[in-house]
Amino acid sequence: MKALKEIGLKRGFKFLFSLIVKFFLELTIFPPCRILLLKFLGAQIGKDTLIYKVSLFNLYRTGLRGLKIGPSCFLADEVMLDLADEIVLENQVTLAVRAMILTHTNVGYKDHPLQKYFPSFTKPVRLERGCFIGAGAIILPGVTVGEKSFVAAGSVVTKDVPPSTLVAGVPAKKIRKIQ
Repeated sequence: MKALKEIGLKRGFKFLFSLIVKFFLELTIFPPCRILLLKFLGAQIGKDTLIYKVSLFNLYRTGLRGLKIGPSCFLADEVMLDLADEIVLENQVTLAVRAMILTHTNVGYKDHPLQKYFPSFTKPVRLERGCFIGAGAIILPGVTVGEKSFVAAGSVVTKDVPPSTLVAGVPAKKIRKIQ
């Protein structure tokens, strides 16, 4: 099996374990139970945080140790979190429905013809205190969204967002400062 050869046996077992974790996360219908399970498995989650039906992928890479969520955060339904690298959500961060945070890029197997042009990489993502990520917005690897910034729905954030800034579009561009 080509995939197992590329990632190795150890990562293969971690991948199988991550499928089991995802299965049990799907079974937890109450957000407080989901948070307890995530904490038990290594995630750091602050007080008064609410996590609805989120989807975690590449869990076999950093594991839940790579997920750090501060107090009073809100993660809506169908949020997608790529745990190929660390994701940090500081206090009072909101992720609206179907927001996506990506921490890696990979075009495919090592012998994929585009690998030499677009080599795979991982970079952590940080969402600073009080920022809001709108419905369907995508945050790309290595991005920091500044404190009290607003990312409009459907935006694709390709570079850092300064504090107290409204960004929108594909790619996201500064619309105005938030006073």
